[in-house]
Amino acid sequence: MTLSVIVIARNNEATLRRCLESVAWAGEIVVVDSGSTDRTMEIAREFTANVHQTPDFPGHGPQKNRALDRATGDWVLSLDSDEWVTPALRAELEGAMAAPGDRTAFTMPRRSSFCGRFMRHSGWWPDYVTRLWRRSAARFSEDHTHDRVIVDGKLGRLRQPVMHEAVTDLEQMLVKINMYSSSSAAMFHREGRRASLATALAHGGWAFVRTYILRAGFLDGREGFMLAVINAENSYYRYAKLMLLGRKNVTGDE
Repeated sequence: MTLSVIVIARNNEATLRRCLESVAWAGEIVVVDSGSTDRTMEIAREFTANVHQTPDFPGHGPQKNRALDRATGDWVLSLDSDEWVTPALRAELEGAMAAPGDRTAFTMPRRSSFCGRFMRHSGWWPDYVTRLWRRSAARFSEDHTHDRVIVDGKLGRLRQPVMHEAVTDLEQMLVKINMYSSSSAAMFHREGRRASLATALAHGGWAFVRTYILRAGFLDGREGFMLAVINAENSYYRYAKLMLLGRKNVTGDE
């Protein structure tokens, strides 16, 4: 029984070392980079010779499949560069691989931090994600941003969380909002969906209520409020951008 850990990266020198140190015990580590200009590649090569750089970035799902295609282990563990494995999770992973029963893949909770606080509510916990599977039993969807793992077989569930430093400061979050809202709007536009200003306002307001009230974000203190506002902004901009894409399509503007 061997484990391959796969990671995609781009300019992640601030978080990659912690990620790879936490899985240095694995039989194989595969890192696929999409054009880093910092020390990401150098750090990756301290842990593995299996480091590859691609000339393009086709999206998170396709890029992760490139990494998956280079894995050779019996099992695969997929991590983002800002995630890491605790000793307790390592023990549970090894136990699951040794005695999986009829399970071909496993989900695990993800404990994410926002501006230094590990969130316990707001829809961020327990946030189950599929990260461990038999190599032949799953692949990533082709989605550009919000990719998912498509599993052939039964899923098991682990108890120990994978740790995730999601957002370190608001500047980073604003960059993510712009990127994610643009990507989602483009995807919706390709699917033929349309939006209006009222649509954007309604989705933004609902995102705030869902995060802060229904998902008890108020129990996460000031960070919970900040996250609710950010979710509202992300949703608003997603549909506002979709509205503008639809207008360009109608008027022929470029």
